[in-house]
Amino acid sequence: MELESLGAFLKTRRDRVTPADVGLRAYGTARRVPGLRREELAQLAGVSAGYYTRLEQGQAGTVSRQVLDALARVLRLDAVETAHLHNLARQPAAPRLVRPRPEAPHPRVLALLASLGETTPAVVLGRRGDVLAWNRTGHALVAEHVDFDAPGDPSTRPSVPRMFFLDPHTRDLYRNWAELARIHVAYLRLTAGRYPTDARLVELIGELAIRSGDFATLWAQGDVADCTVGRMRLRHPTVGGVDVDYQVWLQPDSPDHRLEVYTPNDSASADALRLLARQVADRRESEAAPAVPSRRPAS
Repeated sequence: MELESLGAFLKTRRDRVTPADVGLRAYGTARRVPGLRREELAQLAGVSAGYYTRLEQGQAGTVSRQVLDALARVLRLDAVETAHLHNLARQPAAPRLVRPRPEAPHPRVLALLASLGETTPAVVLGRRGDVLAWNRTGHALVAEHVDFDAPGDPSTRPSVPRMFFLDPHTRDLYRNWAELARIHVAYLRLTAGRYPTDARLVELIGELAIRSGDFATLWAQGDVADCTVGRMRLRHPTVGGVDVDYQVWLQPDSPDHRLEVYTPNDSASADALRLLARQVADRRESEAAPAVPSRRPAS
C-alpha cells in the first residue's frame, strides 16, 4: 500500500477551499470540481498552471520551500498540515521500505512514568501507537481486558490503532469514539509523512484500511493533525462514566515516544479514578498474598 503522495494531499486540500474562501468571484456557472481548480490555485500561489499540474502528478521534481509555503498559504493549511506538506515534498518518488527494530522506551520515560505512581493513569506509546509501557491504573482505565504484561514483549504489544478500529471492547469503551477515531487517523497520517520508509507503519495502515471500513473512510478524507491534548469520554465497565483529559509529554531523547497522562474533568470522574486506583491496589494485594493452606480434618 502506498501511504500518500504530495499530489494526493494537495488535491484533497484543494477540494476543500472554495473560490469564495480566497476572494475569487463565481459567475454562476456550474463547477466540475468541489473546490479550487488547478489553474486557480496556481495563479494564487504565483506558479504556472503547467508546473502545478506536474506537481500534483508527481512529475515536478524538487519543490522549493517558497513554493510549498505559497501553496500552504492559499490552501489555508495550519502549522501541522504545512509541516506535513513539506515532509511529503522531501520524500523520494519510490521510497525503499525498511523494517525498523522493535522500539524500546527510554529509561527516562520509564522513570517519569514510575514517578506518577498509581493515582494518575498513564501510558507510554511508540511511533506507531504500540503500547510500550503503562502503569496499572492506565492499563485498567483503557485496556483492562488486555494482559498487563503484554507491552513487555514486542510480539504481544497492544496496538492502540488496531484496538481502536478492530477491537469491539475498545470501541464500546469510548462514548466519543467517532471524534477520537478521526484524531487517531489524522495522527497516523502525520506519522506516515515523517517516516515514509517504515515498513511496519505501512503494514499497519494497510491492514486497517482492509479490515475496517471506518478507518478506510477516514483515511480517504486526508486529514492530518498532531495529537497532544484532548478529551476522552469513557463508559468504563467497572467504575462507570469517566471524563478525562489526555495530555502528551514528549522527551527530547526519544521524540517518537509519547507519555500520555489522563486527568479527570470533574469531581465524579476524579472519584471514579480514585476508585479505579483502589481496585488496582486491592487486586495487587490479593495477588501478592500467600495462599493459606487448607486444613485436613483429623482422622
